[in-house]
Amino acid sequence: MLKKGLYYTSSATVTAEKTAIAMGSGDMEVLATPALVALLENAAMEAVIEELDDDQTTVGARIDVMHTRPTAVGATVRATAILTDIDGRKLTFVLKAEDNDGAIGQGTHVRYIVNRSRFLAKLKK
Repeated sequence: MLKKGLYYTSSATVTAEKTAIAMGSGDMEVLATPALVALLENAAMEAVIEELDDDQTTVGARIDVMHTRPTAVGATVRATAILTDIDGRKLTFVLKAEDNDGAIGQGTHVRYIVNRSRFLAKLKK
């Protein structure tokens, strides 16, 4: 059952593929903001997926993230999403991210519950 307070923490090691230089979002060998955003979105998806029907999933619609401190290659990043609001199919999460030295980011994220097959059917022409 979906309820406020559901949460999940995703973690990942910063590899060369997750750096700003590799992802094209910057020119330094540090965790790329797009990689951080993907990890935060993953945490939000995982926070609720077990509470949905098999034919349902969630899709990201809006994300507002502040990436406040760099993280080096080799470090572990933990991204936590907490479900704070449910408005029909609209789910709102508070996000936080940290590495072993402390906070590296925070934000909010909106996802919508969708039927998998109906959602994908919109792509067919």
